This record gives sequence, structure tokens and C-alpha cells, in this order.
Amino acid sequence: MSSGPSRHPQPTPAQQSRREFLKTSASAAVLASVGRKAALLRAPHSSSEDALRARLAADPLRPQYHLLPAKNWMNDPNGPIHWKGHYHMFFQYNPNAAVWGDMHWNHAVSEDMIHWRHLPIALAPTPGWDDADGCFTGSAVDDHGTATILYTGVKTVSPEAATLRDGVAHFRETQCLATSNDPMLRAWEKYKTPVIEPPQDPNLTGFRDPFLWRDAATWYLGVASGQRRVGGQVLLYRSHDLRKWEYLHPLATGKWTERESKNPVDSGEMWECPDFFSLGKKWVLLYSTAGGVYWEVGDFDPKELVFHSEKRGILDHGAYYAQKTQLDTHGNRVLWGWITEKRPDSELRKAGWAGCMALPRVLLLGADGELEMRFAPNAESLRAKKFSFPKGNSSAKERFAAAKNILVENVAGEFLWSAAEPSAKFTFVDDNGPWVSLAVEASSDSSARLTVNGQSIDIPPGADSQHSFHLFLDASVAELICDQKHAITSRINRTPAGPLRISPTESDLGQLTSLEAWQLRAISRDRLTT
Repeated sequence: MSSGPSRHPQPTPAQQSRREFLKTSASAAVLASVGRKAALLRAPHSSSEDALRARLAADPLRPQYHLLPAKNWMNDPNGPIHWKGHYHMFFQYNPNAAVWGDMHWNHAVSEDMIHWRHLPIALAPTPGWDDADGCFTGSAVDDHGTATILYTGVKTVSPEAATLRDGVAHFRETQCLATSNDPMLRAWEKYKTPVIEPPQDPNLTGFRDPFLWRDAATWYLGVASGQRRVGGQVLLYRSHDLRKWEYLHPLATGKWTERESKNPVDSGEMWECPDFFSLGKKWVLLYSTAGGVYWEVGDFDPKELVFHSEKRGILDHGAYYAQKTQLDTHGNRVLWGWITEKRPDSELRKAGWAGCMALPRVLLLGADGELEMRFAPNAESLRAKKFSFPKGNSSAKERFAAAKNILVENVAGEFLWSAAEPSAKFTFVDDNGPWVSLAVEASSDSSARLTVNGQSIDIPPGADSQHSFHLFLDASVAELICDQKHAITSRINRTPAGPLRISPTESDLGQLTSLEAWQLRAISRDRLTT
């Protein structure tokens, strides 16, 4: 392995249900077909549907300003693209249940990547075609004025023809194409046959999640894959028309964790959801594997067409997976990710919804050549009431009184602060106790230890002997970025009781060098994000 972290976060239950497919639903392929037929028979505004909407609108754990569908299960961000004045986000979606299965591409549109409205489902499985059992993850691009999607279609086949084998399912993964001439990208026409067939390799561990970039007149496409007992890979192809593709070689290859697993993603023998793009004078590779999401920074050889990694790290240490990027209207590289669930499937079915999209983050390269991230400034549009906190040489009594006056309603708040080393602690509580607890403590090897709700990671010393923090709280979701490098996304699945407030001691406040806090607005009236 390169110089990145040696620890591999374990997959959450939600990640495992996406990756192991049929272990939580042994007859998913059959249920998908039954579910589609049942959906056609259901009344569009039945009393049960109205009851579900009312329950979702009142669910205090359901985020108010993160993108999520009106109901049911969502996972990976797919094909984010800015098209004719609008940001379009597609994402994996099960229209029939709040658990994984029957993968479609759902669709939402925004003018600022923060306030969204839903559009009709963009892609659905077609019986008898190569995507008959699911339209998996992919990318959207502008092909000379035509919006074009490359996505993975899956179809049940014999074991020897499958690229995805998990002990229950035998899926063959192919790369499929669809185009749209609709200005709002509501209607898509599928290319009937796959544009890329999988390699005939018995050691192949998967073949999905394509991404694209263009160099002059040539398109390049990477597909997530891997080799059994070797490691994950990105397989590189090129084309001049997005329809006829030439296989070149692996763009990048990882190493197996040497842990046996039926699911090659868990063992590092398969990478998922890769992305590859230039940033400054370097190139960045992102991928998900072994329960984590990783970044690598390095050089791309334009002659060999191979990526040479120089630095490596973890993109987010928490409930975050299946990263995807796009360019915004200013040319910034914007990162998206799926915020996963910690609840078992039984609770998800009862709740009627699962998963949401992380807030957009802008990616940059630091002076040390490592990847940095900041929440997109568009999120400032959510700010409502600002809470005041004294600056400069204020007394501990003044700081303590000001902190006590910070009250955030409906678990919808933003906090931005800096704290001096060697230690800093911050706890947000409601009437039932702690909601989010954060602590930075010095370690014996001159590094620091950041702990968020019991989860700890090592971080280097802060610049100017202090650490900066940016935290968004939205119902059951907490997104934290520390020092613009270390992200931890958390889920808090207990019913809130009263407003959130800071619960500091005077010594904790003494470590603060700055603090700003805001009450945030919801993006819809009823938590349905539509």
C-alpha cells in the first residue's frame, strides 16, 4: 500500500446491503419484477400513500435540507451535471421499498445545488434488455450538445457468464448508453445494446460504475473492477463517439487486504464508484472499497495513459460512500456522496425512507499536495438567524453567557469555530443529553486525536497551533470537516427533545479562538424535499 492509513473502516449495514445485493432480499430479481407490476396497480393517491406522506413529513429524523427522495430507498449519486442553467442530480433509487433493490435512476433539479425539486424517474430497467435487473451507477456528459448517460446495466445470467457473484446472485454487468434532447433531461432514449461488454476473465471481481473525461476529440472511460486475490482496479477504455470503445489497460490498481470475503468489495479485491479528474497541476483518483472511501493524488502519464499515485488518504471517515464529482458553473470541482444508514432494514421499512445526499463540497489541493475540501459556499443560502458570540479579549463569563444563548431548533444548524491546541472539546445537547460530542486531544507522537461521537481518527497538528471546524446538523445527519482535510459524517438516530444548545465548560470556551453559529432554513415545508 502507499503512504495512506493502514486502518480500513468496516462496512456499515447499509453499505453491505448495497454491495451484497441479495443477502437482505434473497429473491430481489423476482421481487423487482413483482414490485414494478404492483406499483402499476396501486392508486396514485391512496389513503396508505397519504398516511406515509404525513408520517414522513413529521419524522424528526428525516433531514430538512439534504437532498433525498420523497420516500423509499436511495443510494449512489449518479451523473451530476450542469445543463442549460440547472444542476441535475440522478441517484440510485428503489421506487417500491425503503431498502435496496430494483435500482432506477431518480432525478432532481436545482439552480444552486442546495434547493431541489424532483422530476420523474430518468432510467428504469427494461425487461429482456441487459439492464433488466437494474440500472446501476454511471455518469452524464455533454456530447456536442446531446446529454448522454453511460451506466451499468445488470441482468441475471448463468454463473459462468456472471461478473458479479456473491453466493446468491449471478449478474452480468455491461456498460449501457442513453441520450436526451429534452432541455430538462426528463425523457431519455436508451441504446438497445450495451456499448461495452465485460472482459472474459474468470478472475474478474466486478465491472460497473463508469466515469468519463474528454481530451480533445477522444473520450476516456474508466470502469470499476478488480482481480481476485490481487486488488481493485480501474479498467481504461477510449472512444471517439461514446459507442465504439477500445480497451487499453488498467488505469490504476490497488492491493488486496488479504482478508477472505464473499464480497470482493469488502476485501479490497474490487473498487466501486471511481472518479478521476485533474485538479491544479495534479490528477485525483477517488474510489470506494473495504468499507472506506479513498483519495489518491498523483500524476497522469499522457503517453502511457497510467496514473502514478503519490499521496493517499481517506475522503470521509464516517457514514459516507459512493463519491462522485462534477464541475460547477465557476469551474470548481464539487464532490457528492451518499450518506448511508446505520439502522437495520426492518427499521428502514418502518420509517419509509433511507439515505440522503451529502452537502456539496469543493475540492482543492493543499500546499502539501494533499486533498482538501470545503462545504460549497452555496450552503450559506440556508442561513437564517445568526447567533452572536464575543470576539477578541472577552471574559469567560461573557463567552459562557453567549454560548448559553445559542439555541438551534429542529436540529437544523451550522457551526464554524476554531480552537487552540493542545485540547478542545465541544458538546451539543438537547433535553435528553448529548447529541454530538467532539474532542481533539494531543497524542504522544505530536499528532492529535479527533473523536466524534465515539469515533476517533488521528490528525496532524493544526496550523498556527489550532484546529478549525465546520459542522452541519440536519435531523439525523451530522457533517463535520476539520482543518479542511478530515471529514466525518455521522448519523444520530434518536428522537430529538427540545432545541440543541452548546454545553461547554468555561475551560472549553477558553480554548475557542472564534465561533459562529446559525439557525438553518428547511428547503421544503414538509421534509419531503419537493
